[in-house]
Amino acid sequence: MTWRVVFLGMTSLSIWEQESFYAPKDIIIVGAGLMGLWTAWELLQQNPSLRIVILERNSSPLGASTRNAGFACFGSPTELMSDIETMGTNDMLQVVEMRYKGIEKIKQHFSDEAIGFEHCGGYECINKDSRFWPAFDDRISQLNKLLKDITGHRSIFKYAGNKLGDLGLQHFDTLMENSTEAALHSGKLVQTLTQQLFIKGVIILSGFAVKEWQKGQQGFEVLSENQQSIKGTQLIFCTNAFSNSLLNTTIVEPGRGQIILTSPITNLSMKGTFHFDEGYYYWRHLGNRILLGGGRNAAFDAENTTDMNGSDIIRNTLASFLQKHLSPAIQYTIEHSWSGIMGFTEDKRPFTGYVKEGAYLAIACNGMGVALTPMIAEKVASDILS
Repeated sequence: MTWRVVFLGMTSLSIWEQESFYAPKDIIIVGAGLMGLWTAWELLQQNPSLRIVILERNSSPLGASTRNAGFACFGSPTELMSDIETMGTNDMLQVVEMRYKGIEKIKQHFSDEAIGFEHCGGYECINKDSRFWPAFDDRISQLNKLLKDITGHRSIFKYAGNKLGDLGLQHFDTLMENSTEAALHSGKLVQTLTQQLFIKGVIILSGFAVKEWQKGQQGFEVLSENQQSIKGTQLIFCTNAFSNSLLNTTIVEPGRGQIILTSPITNLSMKGTFHFDEGYYYWRHLGNRILLGGGRNAAFDAENTTDMNGSDIIRNTLASFLQKHLSPAIQYTIEHSWSGIMGFTEDKRPFTGYVKEGAYLAIACNGMGVALTPMIAEKVASDILS
């Protein structure tokens, strides 16, 4: 008897694994974060018979999808003013419309309970040293007019400075309110999406860290770091800030977002989502705690990294921000912190399109992945299936 054995450099796959989990697929998606999950969702909406596998290098997605602040927002006033400078009014409105529709889509598909969705309203704190303070009234009026057709609200942003004290905030000059803004549980959103995809027949291979890939006559073959391989007709990378090394590109720049979380606070009156300084600071209630993130602009170069370890510089910056702007009557300690990695483009627009050897790339939500990914995925699916 002659044995013909193929060694994979590890425990070889069984015939059962070869003909199920690792069987050739129509679509291979790399990355099981929100972009990858929504892309699979939309592909199946357009063609329910597709065989789809999602490859995830970690036990759960570890970029930004489950490590963000849990905002369902389309942009604060000064952030949108900054976007107009960066990309122009028309492009800003296109991106905002995508964000707004993305949030509506989330609400349409999932119950509030399933994803921890809270219709709490949002605010932006403003100080007179903001570079947008001159003619601020006129700027707000312009934004409200521009956004009316998207939101259906004549004045989506309203002055609410009289609420600062009741919210336990101090050392801000005024407050803008957006009653449509909301909060959600990022982990539950990803978990619920994942569960729905399992029901639809999508396979997710966790622990599959892509080492290399190539295109052949029959499609693509992707090889993992432990020498497992899988083949598919189409290959989509939803790897955001981690795409540069996989695709040898510089399309996206990583941006680390750091977050701190307080201890439970007795009788916390602060309810809602909050922004400051063109979106560089953002905080919200999380039950009876305060979750605060941001501060990247205190050390831009150091935060342009895929290193998941946080830094004392930013953590101290965030802690000082809380100490300065929370009422002294609020007693708390900092109990927890973590980091997530976002992906940014120079023009702040998401990137979608074919790249090296016909692989497709869908990345760079520029800090707005929760809102943008449901809509970007529609374009990805249309491009792939057209």
